[in-house]
Amino acid sequence: MRRLFFSTALMIAAQAAVAQAPAAPAGKPSQPAFCANCHKSEAGRVAGYFDSVAFKSQSIQLDVGAASPEILRFDPKTLKVIDAGDEKNPEHLRDVKKRHETAVYFVERDGAKVVTEIRFKGPIKIAPAKLIDYSAVAKLVEQGPEKGKYTLVDSRPLPRFQEGAIPSAIHIPFIGFDKFADRLPKDKSQLVIFYCGGLTCTLSPNSLRKAEGMGYTNVRVYREGMPEWQSRNFAVLTPEFLKTAYIDKDIPHVLIDARSADDAKAGHIKGAVSVPPTQLKPVLKKLPDVKLKAPIVVYDGRGGEQAIAAAKAIVAAGQPNVLVVNGGLIGWQAAGYAIDAGLPAATQIAYTPKPRAGSIAAADFTKLAKSTPPDVLILDVRNPDEANAGMIKGALLIPDEELVGRIAELPKGKRIVTHCATGIRAEMAYHKLKDAGYNAAFLNANIDIGKDGNFKLTPN
Repeated sequence: MRRLFFSTALMIAAQAAVAQAPAAPAGKPSQPAFCANCHKSEAGRVAGYFDSVAFKSQSIQLDVGAASPEILRFDPKTLKVIDAGDEKNPEHLRDVKKRHETAVYFVERDGAKVVTEIRFKGPIKIAPAKLIDYSAVAKLVEQGPEKGKYTLVDSRPLPRFQEGAIPSAIHIPFIGFDKFADRLPKDKSQLVIFYCGGLTCTLSPNSLRKAEGMGYTNVRVYREGMPEWQSRNFAVLTPEFLKTAYIDKDIPHVLIDARSADDAKAGHIKGAVSVPPTQLKPVLKKLPDVKLKAPIVVYDGRGGEQAIAAAKAIVAAGQPNVLVVNGGLIGWQAAGYAIDAGLPAATQIAYTPKPRAGSIAAADFTKLAKSTPPDVLILDVRNPDEANAGMIKGALLIPDEELVGRIAELPKGKRIVTHCATGIRAEMAYHKLKDAGYNAAFLNANIDIGKDGNFKLTPN
């Protein structure tokens, strides 16, 4: 019987890794704390993850690892855009994917940070002889470490590892590598493969260099890493990590019990949906839209055979974030977690993505906009030319690019709900208001407003 597992030593290492992350600095940082392990802070530079761009307000939003993002202005006439070493037209920003690693260089003008250059990280350069591709890794994983004679190492931080890893991987985070280096094989000629967060991630190449410095002679990097693996195969996690990374954090996910309906009724993990093997095919069409990248977690009784078969079918249906629980229900109970017994498990899949921080449901916004209470102000942050085509009755117009200079016009005693045309500038305005101490929210939706003030919403 095939079994997937995390070793006890790995579990100890993973738990200990919590303490290794550096403390976040006071105030808004110039880059995520994690980045400080490889990059020093410097004046006139902000680094993080690209979130959004608004050309109408000429603003860029970056995630810098703080409670609120960094929002910077730019002039498309003078902005320099570099992607993977190549200079691009500023319009290229429209095509950049969210969470792309980014460094921004700016100057201060009238109290605002104005971007002069934005650089997007390109693929990490590694000697071809040091690389290993998906097909080779998948073949080894299918064989298992004992037969394949390899050690697969996840170099990412603990929270990412908890969310799911390539089967058979052990965890040796680059941040704290020396502390956990004893997890590497004793035989320094054995094949050791490092992987991390994808083409632009430096953690696995840096781990490779660490291992080579220790005398390991057969080391490789699976450069495409977790993003490619999960687009083509299933990942694994322990029962403890299912609880820690998803259930305790209330992260929306789909939990599937792949056993028979009778077994699921006898006992299942709370919240699980019973999908017996005979019912899997019709259920595939009822899974969340693949664009949502919903975590779909599958378990069976113990051995993994039923869960693996279901997971492979779900991956083949195009789902990019499929996980199998090592040890199944027996492992869940062995970890000391309760089960629901004697009642049928749910049979209908329900998944609601977690809303962006500060966003307001479309239905709630509609209710407020149609009958705005005295303690609420609808703030339209579009440009005047957009507002001339139609505004919500009673709304106040302050374009996003003017908000900081005019923020004193807003009453502190009211809840400020922002909207724009697409939700991008509304979110930027929300963060500016929040940083200034306002009780704020924003509409994350496309909105069309007529001359009569009536509107139509399309949630994002």
